[in-house]
Amino acid sequence: MPIVTKAVFPVAGFGTRFLPATKAMPKELLPIIDKPIVQFAVEEAIAAGIIELIFVTGRNKRAVGDHFDTNLELESQLMAKGKTELRDLVRNIVPEGVSCMFVRQPEPLGLGHAVLCAAPAVGDNPFAVLLADDLMHGVNLPTKSLVDAFATVQHSILSVSEVPLQEVPKYGILKPGAREANGLIAVQGLVEKPEIQDAPSNMASFGRYVFTPEIFALLRKLKPGAGGEIQLADAIDQLAAQGKVAAIVNPSSRYDCGDKFGYLTAIVDLALSNPEYAERFAALLRDRIAKLEKPA
Repeated sequence: MPIVTKAVFPVAGFGTRFLPATKAMPKELLPIIDKPIVQFAVEEAIAAGIIELIFVTGRNKRAVGDHFDTNLELESQLMAKGKTELRDLVRNIVPEGVSCMFVRQPEPLGLGHAVLCAAPAVGDNPFAVLLADDLMHGVNLPTKSLVDAFATVQHSILSVSEVPLQEVPKYGILKPGAREANGLIAVQGLVEKPEIQDAPSNMASFGRYVFTPEIFALLRKLKPGAGGEIQLADAIDQLAAQGKVAAIVNPSSRYDCGDKFGYLTAIVDLALSNPEYAERFAALLRDRIAKLEKPA
């Protein structure tokens, strides 16, 4: 029975919402305190049993590869200064037994096209897709839930969460079917960014998926959809019409780090959950709020 050991990370976007910071630095390397956004997704995948990491990059994303590559000069300097813990931290960004592969997306033709670019590296295997912009935080993370569920059902699965009605037009929205005893939800369709009155539910699909390789055949045949791009949601909708997609509720907190306020929220919440910074940072926030509330 096939298991999920490969994960695709589409990281070719320009990150225009964070200009000028992203003019020379990929948005995926923007830090949450001391860790780049994309590293959270990589660690989530590895914790789920993924051992082959496939990054779909653009022409200006060499720095992403450099981050996950070995840097012997840096390691030597850290060792020479007795900074063994930092050397180990840098060395173990990608643990032993986990491999990285980089695939070029020649043109920014949409998320569906980015996933399709990974087809030669994925081959005839099931695979996960993780969007680094969606940072997940918590004891239980969605990729592990998806991989475990796939081992049982052997078809494509989406991670989903309910969203406020006013946010429905921002996401791919599920047309849900029956809820099964194992916690999965049958997916009858997926509508990309519907108007509130046209939405089949308020259950949104976020940046974690597990697919069977049959998604590639659908992506190859797709015509450009919303925004003139190859939309992954359109292929999922077709697969759902065949009864081959399920969903599972995201067990963690999600932060939209492709949005400035979502990014700031992630920094605040992760700082408050960090034993090294939590107490001092909470005191700092209380002090700043008190100053804002103090009458002039």
